[in-house]
Amino acid sequence: MTRVVVVRHGETDWNRNKRMQGWAPVPLNETGREQAAAVGTWLADEYEYEFDRAFSSDLLRTKQTTEILLEATGEVPVSFDSTWRERNLGVYQGLSYSDVEDRFPSFGLHQTAYEAIDAIPEGGESFRDVQTRVVDGFEELASVDAESVLLVTHGGPLCILLGHAKGYGLTESLSSHRPDNCSVSEFRVEDDITLLKEAVPVWEREKTT
Repeated sequence: MTRVVVVRHGETDWNRNKRMQGWAPVPLNETGREQAAAVGTWLADEYEYEFDRAFSSDLLRTKQTTEILLEATGEVPVSFDSTWRERNLGVYQGLSYSDVEDRFPSFGLHQTAYEAIDAIPEGGESFRDVQTRVVDGFEELASVDAESVLLVTHGGPLCILLGHAKGYGLTESLSSHRPDNCSVSEFRVEDDITLLKEAVPVWEREKTT
């Protein structure tokens, strides 16, 4: 049995300005760094997580989040892998949420897009493609020689994982979840995937304490 703690990356300026990020090499902003540091402290000190391995998307914002988290929880072997990337949005990357929603709703962040799960943006990939690589990769974590694993990924993959653990279809997985930046989820991966903790908004808790 492997316990997998999944953290969404910290905030970027593109998150704040509501721009489609996809695979763009966007760094964390100052708030994102503060979020990651606060979550690292919470994982290490308050929840007493100890990790054997770490996995992360190889995009800049997730790599930076992972590095900050491990400064708090302790250095462990880490693998940066394209398996855990956000959806490749192709030509729509960098456009504003509202522009994509108005002009190309099949590739936005609302119900029309969530129902168009097989639509492929020019130069990008479909939601179905993302589901396949993320779920296959997650199930492989059961064979990792580690009892406790940290995984740092993006909002889209995390929504897919949450829905998969609940037995949802892909459209429902995407439409039913809105994980905050640096929220924490926990799964048990064995013969199947069990959701133990769902998108805890640690950063919001830290700001009020």
